[in-house]
Amino acid sequence: MASQFSISVIVPAYNEEKTLTDTVSSVKSALADKFSAYEILIIDDASSDNTCSIADKISRENPNVKVFHNSKNMGFGYNYKIGVGLATKDYIGLIPGDNEILEDSIKDIFSCVGKADMVLPYHTNSEERSLLRRSLSGGFTALLNLLFGYKLKYYNGPVVHKREIVTKVRMTTNGFAYQAEIITRLLKAGHSYIEVGMKIRSRQHGHSKALYPKNVWSVLKTIANLCWELNLKR
Repeated sequence: MASQFSISVIVPAYNEEKTLTDTVSSVKSALADKFSAYEILIIDDASSDNTCSIADKISRENPNVKVFHNSKNMGFGYNYKIGVGLATKDYIGLIPGDNEILEDSIKDIFSCVGKADMVLPYHTNSEERSLLRRSLSGGFTALLNLLFGYKLKYYNGPVVHKREIVTKVRMTTNGFAYQAEIITRLLKAGHSYIEVGMKIRSRQHGHSKALYPKNVWSVLKTIANLCWELNLKR
């Protein structure tokens, strides 16, 4: 039975020619008949491979899939903000185009929609990632919990938000800490959340951009600004 809610799913994609088709297929399967209506918004971040043409082909074959192409590479947070601005449904979700999240876990995430203002996924098999990335991610989560007084398991997952609240929240970064910024601001405003476990697979193609020095610096800068604005400035 379909939910009374509708959902927009943002799929950011940068050089994901080998994974984008499978990602969208998993999203469509996970959505199935769970929602009253859905749309999938592929944001091609000026890919240099065949992601652009693949995305356009997917869109031609499914009227619920819309594609938007950036003229230059803008970053993950920017793509999410663009998707939020384009979304038209009751809830806004995110599934990266790298096909890292298992389909069953996408289903688990979507099944929680409507139970709280935010659905916050976290890894249950983080050993699939490198030790360095696990360590940095764990440190990032612990630091945010310490600074803002929460006990979340993860801040950078494929979150689902109510559109009416996420469209109003202040988003200042285009970097990888964009979701942490959104979540922290919404929690400070008193919005509810539910956490759900998810499984990922080892990345089969390409590599993550999260550990690039400029991205790490962007994350640290965002944390510092949040701490100043939400803790010290007040």
